[in-house]
Amino acid sequence: MPKYLIQATYTADGLKGVLRDGGTGRRQAVERMAESVGGRVEQMYFAFGETDTYVVLDLPNNAASAAVGLTISATGAVRTKTTVLLTTEEIDDATRMEVAYRAPGA
Repeated sequence: MPKYLIQATYTADGLKGVLRDGGTGRRQAVERMAESVGGRVEQMYFAFGETDTYVVLDLPNNAASAAVGLTISATGAVRTKTTVLLTTEEIDDATRMEVAYRAPGA
Protein backbone atom coordinates (compact mmCIF):
# COMPACT_ATOMS: atom_id res chain seq x y z
CA MET A 1 0.00 0.00 0.00
CA PRO A 2 1.40 3.46 -0.84
CA LYS A 3 2.86 5.50 2.02
CA TYR A 4 2.35 9.20 2.63
CA LEU A 5 4.00 11.62 5.04
CA ILE A 6 1.69 14.32 6.35
CA GLN A 7 3.33 17.28 8.04
CA ALA A 8 0.77 19.22 10.03
CA THR A 9 0.84 22.60 11.74
CA TYR A 10 -2.00 23.47 14.09
CA THR A 11 -3.73 26.83 14.13
CA ALA A 12 -4.60 28.38 17.51
CA ASP A 13 -7.96 26.58 17.43
CA GLY A 14 -6.25 23.32 16.54
CA LEU A 15 -3.87 23.70 19.47
CA LYS A 16 -6.84 24.20 21.80
CA GLY A 17 -8.12 20.84 20.58
CA VAL A 18 -4.74 19.20 21.29
CA LEU A 19 -4.77 20.67 24.80
CA ARG A 20 -8.27 19.28 25.33
CA ASP A 21 -7.80 15.85 23.69
CA GLY A 22 -4.10 15.25 24.39
CA GLY A 23 -1.70 13.53 22.04
CA THR A 24 -3.38 10.14 22.43
CA GLY A 25 -6.77 11.62 21.57
CA ARG A 26 -5.39 13.18 18.40
CA ARG A 27 -3.71 9.89 17.45
CA GLN A 28 -7.04 8.08 17.84
CA ALA A 29 -8.78 10.68 15.65
CA VAL A 30 -6.11 10.30 12.95
CA GLU A 31 -6.37 6.50 13.12
CA ARG A 32 -10.16 6.65 12.65
CA MET A 33 -9.70 9.03 9.72
CA ALA A 34 -7.14 6.76 8.01
CA GLU A 35 -9.30 3.67 8.56
CA SER A 36 -12.34 5.45 7.11
CA VAL A 37 -10.60 5.59 3.70
CA GLY A 38 -9.14 2.09 3.90
CA GLY A 39 -5.75 3.01 5.35
CA ARG A 40 -3.81 2.90 8.59
CA VAL A 41 -1.42 5.00 10.63
CA GLU A 42 2.09 3.59 10.60
CA GLN A 43 3.45 6.21 12.98
CA MET A 44 2.62 9.63 14.41
CA TYR A 45 5.03 12.00 16.10
CA PHE A 46 4.64 15.40 17.71
CA ALA A 47 7.61 17.74 17.28
CA PHE A 48 9.07 21.08 18.27
CA GLY A 49 9.42 23.73 15.61
CA GLU A 50 7.36 24.92 12.66
CA THR A 51 5.74 21.52 12.10
CA ASP A 52 3.67 20.19 15.01
CA THR A 53 3.07 16.60 13.85
CA TYR A 54 4.52 14.12 11.40
CA VAL A 55 2.26 11.25 10.39
CA VAL A 56 3.20 8.30 8.17
CA LEU A 57 0.10 6.75 6.64
CA ASP A 58 -0.55 3.69 4.50
CA LEU A 59 -3.38 4.73 2.17
CA PRO A 60 -4.89 2.86 -0.79
CA ASN A 61 -4.14 5.53 -3.42
CA ASN A 62 -3.67 9.21 -4.24
CA ALA A 63 -7.43 9.82 -4.22
CA ALA A 64 -7.63 8.65 -0.59
CA SER A 65 -4.65 10.85 0.26
CA ALA A 66 -6.31 13.85 -1.43
CA ALA A 67 -9.57 13.18 0.44
CA VAL A 68 -7.67 13.12 3.74
CA GLY A 69 -5.79 16.33 2.96
CA LEU A 70 -8.88 18.18 1.79
CA THR A 71 -10.90 17.11 4.82
CA ILE A 72 -8.18 18.06 7.30
CA SER A 73 -7.51 21.44 5.67
CA ALA A 74 -11.22 22.28 5.39
CA THR A 75 -11.50 22.30 9.20
CA GLY A 76 -9.28 25.38 9.38
CA ALA A 77 -7.64 23.89 12.50
CA VAL A 78 -4.64 22.42 10.71
CA ARG A 79 -2.41 23.28 7.75
CA THR A 80 -0.90 20.23 6.04
CA LYS A 81 1.75 19.25 3.55
CA THR A 82 1.60 15.75 2.06
CA THR A 83 4.58 13.93 0.58
CA VAL A 84 4.33 10.66 -1.35
CA LEU A 85 6.94 8.25 0.02
CA LEU A 86 8.65 5.80 -2.34
CA THR A 87 10.33 2.52 -1.43
CA THR A 88 13.86 1.76 -2.54
CA GLU A 89 12.40 -0.84 -4.90
CA GLU A 90 10.18 1.78 -6.53
CA ILE A 91 13.25 3.94 -7.12
CA ASP A 92 15.02 0.90 -8.60
CA ASP A 93 12.07 0.46 -10.99
CA ALA A 94 12.27 4.16 -11.91
CA THR A 95 15.98 3.96 -12.69
CA ARG A 96 15.32 1.18 -15.20
CA MET A 97 12.71 3.17 -17.16
CA GLU A 98 13.59 4.78 -20.49
CA VAL A 99 12.56 8.43 -20.42
CA ALA A 100 12.44 10.63 -23.52
CA TYR A 101 13.43 14.10 -22.33
CA ARG A 102 15.30 17.10 -23.72
CA ALA A 103 16.70 19.57 -21.21
CA PRO A 104 15.79 23.25 -21.69
CA GLY A 105 18.22 24.86 -24.12
CA ALA A 106 19.71 21.54 -25.20
